[in-house]
Parts: sequence; structure tokens; C-alpha cells
Amino acid sequence: MEYLPNILFVIALVLGIGYFTMNIRKVIRNIKLGREVDYGDHNKERWGNMARIAMGQSKMVVRPVAGLLHFVVYIGFVVINIEVLEIIIDGIFGTHRIFAFLGGLYDFLIATFEILALLVLVGVIVFWIRRNVQRIKRFMSPEMNGWPKNDANIILYFEVVLMVLFLTMNAADLNLQQMGAAHYTAAGSYPVSSFIAPLFEGMSESSLILLERTAWWLHIIGILIFLNYLYFSKHLHILLAFPNTFYGKVTPKGQFVNLDAVTNEVKLMMDPNADPFAAPDPGAEEEAPAKFGASDVMDLSRTQLLNAYTCTECGRCTSECPANQTGKKLSPRKIMMDTRDRLQEVGKNIDKNGSFQEDGKQLLGDYITHEEIWACTTCNACVEACPVSIDPLSIIMDMRQYLVMEQSAASNELNGAMTNIENNGAPWPYNQMDRLNWVNE
Repeated sequence: MEYLPNILFVIALVLGIGYFTMNIRKVIRNIKLGREVDYGDHNKERWGNMARIAMGQSKMVVRPVAGLLHFVVYIGFVVINIEVLEIIIDGIFGTHRIFAFLGGLYDFLIATFEILALLVLVGVIVFWIRRNVQRIKRFMSPEMNGWPKNDANIILYFEVVLMVLFLTMNAADLNLQQMGAAHYTAAGSYPVSSFIAPLFEGMSESSLILLERTAWWLHIIGILIFLNYLYFSKHLHILLAFPNTFYGKVTPKGQFVNLDAVTNEVKLMMDPNADPFAAPDPGAEEEAPAKFGASDVMDLSRTQLLNAYTCTECGRCTSECPANQTGKKLSPRKIMMDTRDRLQEVGKNIDKNGSFQEDGKQLLGDYITHEEIWACTTCNACVEACPVSIDPLSIIMDMRQYLVMEQSAASNELNGAMTNIENNGAPWPYNQMDRLNWVNE
């Protein structure tokens, strides 16, 4: 019975990490359903982007209030969880505050953890108020109804509970240290929980031990639950923001991807000396793809699917989108959420059948409408606004390419412009002889 807590701890740890690993493998599998991408030789720039954007939060602080709060919560949550290493060692071997031998450094670390825990609590409470009391417009969009809104609040409640448990555990521990309880040697500095400790004065040693152990167990179990909740939540970006910023776009934002096969065809048409019946050049860089553009998630690139899983649903992209601001149906955030939902649906299909079986659905049409696709002005405001280098525009453009080149289903405005270019050499409905008539007016 002496080692029962240690055995139970190891079982909980193995189950928690095992389930998380299984789900992360599904995420990786789903991302690999996309097309492979040649990322070129921009490694130095990519590492710089990851350090600056993901770790340094450089694009978050563009909006100072939300950016500063997010930075505090992010740093606090990451740093505080360094103590999880000590908890794991203590849980496995039955020790208590195994790193106490570090002396003054340990005191400094525990004090830092406590101050950060308090700042995290303040930040999370402010975030909750912004979402549920102040009701900031970008959190109230139609795509945020239901689960997305609940998910955002659940994660805030999680963080509050974990921080309160952490401080409660330390406050009870401090009282036990002052009582000279066995196994609770004096260690650490407690600038925050020392204000909580008086609440527990008068409790017996056994009651304090029960309180400390309960908070300790709930804290570590809560962390394992939180870890596994990430798979079902938008907060998977806590992990995926790093690879996403690394693989993010490094070419100029206004530069679109041209298919060599199409470019070469256009050049051939424009060359009066070219032989249209000549055999294709075996050294051509790229053959025509089996399918132009994208209509479902399997047609997208792995980077685009990683983008979908990384989306934080913060709504900065949508709030900056000029089409959305003028009442158009387009929401770049919804584009990413729909892509992720469809990818999850495809993943469940694979889990059930062993391989993907046609389900009569696709991303374009069943999730994302033609109206949304054609509302985009391709201004790149959404790409510039995203704090983790997500590119909704690339998905929109791939779907447009599919509609135009595979379905001949361009919008009326685009069809008119292309007809005018063909007939008049310009997108306007005037022949070349009348083009300068406006001067006389």
C-alpha cells in the first residue's frame, strides 16, 4: 500500500500522455493528406519567423491590450508548467519538492511561478470579461456561436482552476512547513500563497496534508486533462504555432503561385513562331496537374492543412477583412474553421473505414460557399493580421482556380471582365477606338 500512490500516478501519466500521443498522430496523419510542398532554402528566415512570431509574440502586440495580456498568460502558463517536471519526479518516486536542494535558486523559481500564476489569473479574468461582458464584436460573429464560444470559455475556466489549485497547494504546503510536519521540509518562497495561507490556520496537520495532496493530485490530473483537451480545441495552436510560423509564407505576400504548365501554355499561345503540334518538351519543369485548384481538403497543401489546425479563432483576420466590413458573407476565420472541420470529418471517416470512403461531401459547396470565395478582394489583410502566419487567401485562391479551370464557374463579374479582355484588350466594355472618348467629355 505504501507505493500505491506512486503506481496510480504512473498509470495516470501513461494514460494521459498515451492518449495525447494517439491524437497527435491523427493530426499528423490528417495533415499529410495534403499535397507535399517544396519549402526551398529559406531555413534561416523560417527559424527567424518562428522565434519572432511564435515565441516572441511580435504580431500579437500589434493590438497592445490583448497582446500584452496574451503574452503574460502565455509566458506564465509555460514557465509555471516547468514545475510539472518536479511534480512528475515527485509522483513517480514518492519524494516531495525534489529540487529543493537548489536552495536560493529554488526559492526564486517558486516565487516567480507564484507571481506569474497571479498574473495569469488576472489576464484570464480580463479575457473572460472581454468575451462575455464587453462582448467585443470579433468574438460575436455567427461562426463563433455554439461550440467555438464554449470552447473559448472552457479553456479560460481550465486555466483559472489550474492556477487556483497551484496556489492552494503551495499555501497548504507553507502551513505544513511552518508546523514542521514530516516530509514537508522548508523550501521555496511564496509571495502570493502566503496571503492565502492564513485562510487555513487552525486546521489540523492531517487536514492540511489532505488539502495539499488533494490540490496536488487535482493539479497534475488537470494538466493531463488540459493536455488532451487541446486536440478537441482551438488551443492546439499552443503547440502548432511553432511549426506553422516556420512553414509560413516567406515570399512576398502579393506574389501568387503560378502553375508552370499553365504559364508555358500561355507563352506558347503568345509566340507566333511556336509549333502548336510539336511534341511536348521532355525537360519541361512541370506537367499539367490531374486537377486544377482545390475542392476538398485533400487538394490543399500540407501547409494549408497545418494552418487550419493552428487557427486560434481570434478573429483578427475577419475584423481586418474589407469584404467582411462592408457586409459581405466572407469571413477568413470561417474559411479556416470550415477547413479544419472538414479535415476532422475526413479523419473520422478514415478511422472508421481504414481509408477514406467517398461521403458525397467536399469542402467547397458543403462547407464554404461560392459567395464567400468570390467576395474576397485578395488584399492580404487577413494574412497580415494573423498572429501565427495563417494564410486564408491561399485556400480561397485555390478554390477559385478550381471553379474557373475545372468547373468553368467564374463569377459573372469575372466572366464579363475576361470576355472584355478577349474582345477589347481591356476589362472594360469599350472597343479600342472608343477608349479615349472620356477625354472629350
